[in-house]
Amino acid sequence: MDDPVTQLPAPPPLNWAVAEDDLPRKFPNRDVFAQHLEQLFPQTEGGLSPLLGGRDAAEQQLERMNAKRYGRSRNHLDGAVTQLSPYIRHGVLSLAEVREAVFDQLRQRRQQREDGATLIKELGWRDFWQRMWTGLGDQINNNQEKLNTGHDPNSYDRNVPDDIRTGRTGLACMDRFQADLVETGWLHNHARLWLAAYVVHWRRVHWKAGADWFLRHLLDGDPASNHLSWQWVAGSFSHKPYFFNRENLERYSQGRFCTDCPSAGCCPFEGSYAQLENQLFATPAASRDTGGTHGRGRGATFARPSAATARPKR
Repeated sequence: MDDPVTQLPAPPPLNWAVAEDDLPRKFPNRDVFAQHLEQLFPQTEGGLSPLLGGRDAAEQQLERMNAKRYGRSRNHLDGAVTQLSPYIRHGVLSLAEVREAVFDQLRQRRQQREDGATLIKELGWRDFWQRMWTGLGDQINNNQEKLNTGHDPNSYDRNVPDDIRTGRTGLACMDRFQADLVETGWLHNHARLWLAAYVVHWRRVHWKAGADWFLRHLLDGDPASNHLSWQWVAGSFSHKPYFFNRENLERYSQGRFCTDCPSAGCCPFEGSYAQLENQLFATPAASRDTGGTHGRGRGATFARPSAATARPKR
């Protein structure tokens, strides 16, 4: 006869004393919680994110995932992005769990493995950034390559200007991206690309200042994907800096910003890529956003480094 399964004893209850200045552990609703946090941290920008945390919320978001539509539409602001990155970032969901969910969905819907390939690749890039961080350590805070914009690295501002940080640039797109960043803690990846490029190239702000600003607000932010992706945009972790033009932004934002923008008549993004390249860089041949493979929809990262740098330094 088989031995009965041994039942482990229940762990003793945690008996932590509650101090007077402890944060209450239960609130009647989110509004009361938000008011309490505002009293504790009056200097903090923004309020509670509408994105809910916890395992239940993560599983519901995973259920809403559509791998095939993601691959076809992720570069558009209204595309079928997953918004799973905050849950992955905080360990509520694992990369392996999301990967298996993609495969299960393809099987259940009788879709081809190629229909989920784009999303699977993005999970791989998420893992890559973490491995890069393991290899580089604190060196992710430094330029990985010589800055290739042609400008003196010391000419970049080390602080994000107030008008950018507070959403008062007069550019409808950038001010909306700032508001989403502060109010929700999440941005579509294409919006991250555009905002980062504006900060670094149009306003000549050092990528580290922008990366630190993002990291203060992003629910899915981590130094690996965030800092190395800002370097990709800046041109210190890729063979070309990244930039875009108005046509590109209008196409992938469905024109939602330009119609009523107070700066529509003097848009800094107006012009051909050749014109903007000559305006922004002392060195030609920058990486132009044509809506190709480097628009990263899940929000965990921005883009891919060049093949020459895509390996951890030991």
